Amino acid sequence: MSGESPRPGADGSPEKPSLSFHLHIGDHIEKLDGENMVGKRHYEVAKLLKDIPKGKTFTIRLIEPLKSGFASIGPKSSNARAGKKQNYGSGKETLRFKANGQATIENEHDEKSKIGIEKINGLLEAFMGINDTELATQMWDLADGKTNSMQLAEVIDNSDLQEFGFTDEFIIELWGAITDARAGRLS
Repeated sequence: MSGESPRPGADGSPEKPSLSFHLHIGDHIEKLDGENMVGKRHYEVAKLLKDIPKGKTFTIRLIEPLKSGFASIGPKSSNARAGKKQNYGSGKETLRFKANGQATIENEHDEKSKIGIEKINGLLEAFMGINDTELATQMWDLADGKTNSMQLAEVIDNSDLQEFGFTDEFIIELWGAITDARAGRLS
């Protein structure tokens, strides 16, 4: 996380006590009660936050990313290539940086898949109170090739998602959203 700096007082440190602070889009939770959150998935951090009892005091350390974003990143220009056609891809692929530091290129989902993923994300928000497109996408991808809710439940139970302990009711709702999206019944 080079180039990032802790926001003063965001960790609630004794040097600068902070009873309230402002979260900003893009902020990262570096530590929660001294436990390192770097490399954890969004839903893992959300679960830890959700498990904190109401009224309990906790310490959170936030990291604010640089505000320049990707403004300085772009294709290199060269006079030697002036006559050549630039090949940057189709624009239908996503570069994903994994928690372990590796990067992968993934194909973009089609329109039905995107609608299904949005619906799954809505179910996650209703069930867990979190909005996590990556988790919704993982669930959509796990359902690929499955023909009924029992197969979906089995594949979820045999994945890292089993730690959520999704109820049968949620799995049935999830399967309904997946089949509706596949059939084009969602818009």
